[in-house]
Amino acid sequence: MAFVNRSSGELHCKIVYYGPGRGGKTTNLEYVHRRLAERHNMPLTRLKTAGDRTIYFDLLPLDLGTILGYHTHLHLYTVPGQPKYNASRRLVLRGVDGLVFVADSHPGQMFYNRESMENLRRNLAIFGRRLETVPLIMQYNKRDLPNAVSTTSLDALLGTRRWPVHEAVAADGDGVLPTLKAAVHAVVSQLAGDPRSRQGAGIVS
Repeated sequence: MAFVNRSSGELHCKIVYYGPGRGGKTTNLEYVHRRLAERHNMPLTRLKTAGDRTIYFDLLPLDLGTILGYHTHLHLYTVPGQPKYNASRRLVLRGVDGLVFVADSHPGQMFYNRESMENLRRNLAIFGRRLETVPLIMQYNKRDLPNAVSTTSLDALLGTRRWPVHEAVAADGDGVLPTLKAAVHAVVSQLAGDPRSRQGAGIVS
């Protein structure tokens, strides 16, 4: 849930990177941190295990300056990719304002891409929300693979034609910032233009 403080002119938004394990979620945040956050001394917090790069979340508080008259603070999270950590996925999703779904373009990951998308829908439903009502940007990652699955096939597999798609090679930084910028734009646009999103925001006068 976005938090708006009118007296201080601050807006806090939460964007969660979702997708299968090893698909590139953490790699996205690591690149954002290198490019944007280190210069402002902003930490990248990680909790890991040997079995998955992110068991709980990566949190990157990011100061975006003034957007729509508000000093905007963006909080980026990732969820653990492995299904056995589903309770942690749900916890991270609580109060989400926007989503980036990072799909793995490797042919061997198609089952896990679809499983993760279905899991996202189920977990949002626990909070009484539908995926179609949450700002979502699709990122098709690892596009440099010689056998990368076509974007058309990924569209069909994930049922994502209704959402903006960005191709990426997150390990090299390609497509990472455009994906993030699109997600921020989608979140702020909904907050500015959808009365239901304004009612759902935490507002302090």
